[in-house]
Amino acid sequence: QVQLVESGGGLVQPGGSLRLSCAASRSIIVNSAMAWYRQAPGKERELVAAIIPGGHTNYAGSVQGRFTISRDPSGDLVYLQMNNLKPDDTAVYYCHAAGYGAWGQGTQVTVSS
Repeated sequence: QVQLVESGGGLVQPGGSLRLSCAASRSIIVNSAMAWYRQAPGKERELVAAIIPGGHTNYAGSVQGRFTISRDPSGDLVYLQMNNLKPDDTAVYYCHAAGYGAWGQGTQVTVSS
């Protein structure tokens, strides 16, 4: 059974930063495309950022230039660095291991003054 555990969410003011972490076994993160999704109240879940085993990354247009997805060198963690946060970024953020069809439990990010 594949387990993904997110952490790092919280309340932040507009313009602030947060870093989300997704923990899983090294074999999963190294061998699978990994992604962050988010779901705001009343909206569908949407792709935020993805990284493939070769290191190529892809971002939603709404976060391009503000968010960065990366892997920890140890291979046990995937990060989502979020800068210049906006109220529209408020959502539950989910980690996804595409190669395994696995999802984490989600972590809440709230951007509000």
